[in-house]
Amino acid sequence: MKSRCPRPAIAGVLTAGLLAACKASSPMQVENPDLALGLQRVASGLASPVFLTSPPDDDRLFVVELAGRIRIVQNGQLQPRAFLDITAQVSSGGERGLLSMAFHPQYSTNGLFFVDYTDRNGDTRVERYRVSADPTLADAASAKPILSVAQPFANHNGGLLLFGPDGRLYIGLGDGGSGGDPQGNGQNRGTLLGSILRIDVNTGDPYSIPSDNPFRNTAGARPEIWAFGLRNPWRFAFDDQEHLLYIADVGQNQWEEVNVVPASSAGLNFGWNIREGRHCYGNTSCSTAGLTDPVFEYGHNPECSVTGGFVYRGSAMPDLAGHYFFADYCAGWIRSFRYTGGNVVEIEDWGLSAGRVQSFGRDAAGELYVLNAGGEVQRIVPR
Repeated sequence: MKSRCPRPAIAGVLTAGLLAACKASSPMQVENPDLALGLQRVASGLASPVFLTSPPDDDRLFVVELAGRIRIVQNGQLQPRAFLDITAQVSSGGERGLLSMAFHPQYSTNGLFFVDYTDRNGDTRVERYRVSADPTLADAASAKPILSVAQPFANHNGGLLLFGPDGRLYIGLGDGGSGGDPQGNGQNRGTLLGSILRIDVNTGDPYSIPSDNPFRNTAGARPEIWAFGLRNPWRFAFDDQEHLLYIADVGQNQWEEVNVVPASSAGLNFGWNIREGRHCYGNTSCSTAGLTDPVFEYGHNPECSVTGGFVYRGSAMPDLAGHYFFADYCAGWIRSFRYTGGNVVEIEDWGLSAGRVQSFGRDAAGELYVLNAGGEVQRIVPR
């Protein structure tokens, strides 16, 4: 059953606590009593799957395993041979490993795709590969280094690669790790850490800086930076239809947050480590001037780490068009909300438990998948 609880009239955010109070104090408005969701197993036996994607106009699923392999699910069957195996190059375990892949928008003609992983020294590497003459096998010898970022600690590597609707490659990087951002990377535009980067991989060698990147001409700032002030943007997503960027930023001690901003908004500061969510971090008061507020936050216990997903734009569940799906790694729930007119509305708890959700995935048709630490890939389906 799908229900909705109206957004309270406060600036910028609907917290999980306020949601609970709303539900307790007023009857829920049942929007569609027949709509419910289930999880359909697509594949199992994977080794810590952390991302899933598909090339444009391709019905295959490509699943990233943390240890350094990319596997293909075709016609409902997990293929025994890896599409790509770079385990010898990858340092995996904890928050390190092969963390994501992104197909070039023209993959069908150029065969190019990109990967993000932590190397044997624990540093972030973004590399480009090309598919071989066999469409089920990448050319491992085609590796071209794109970007390398030193990581001072083992955690908060970020790791997501996505091509935006503008054709640029976006790269998520955490603050470099440890706890509380001891090096102050979140607010330092002189480092790539704690940021989402935006580069043009179609020109330059190995890339060029887009002319409209916000800090391209700022002294002391890295021109690759598109947004900063992030702790660990493990997963973010574009909604091409509404021209929005969703960023789920993993919290430190108390608060998990989701930010939603226009996809064209450049140079935004999301506040870490001045704030965690909408709350001052390490101080009773702080200056919020110039900081972008999250649109949604929730507290810990038993929750601990937000796993960001995607906005649903598939065809199997038309009533859910525009819903952004996300999960919590510790609590195991899967929820969604719609963002419209600057407001978060229709926050839904679907009563689903997929275990420790490491990532969501989206196929070429816009359908959504859940990947858990137990090695399963499950599709979100109506029931």
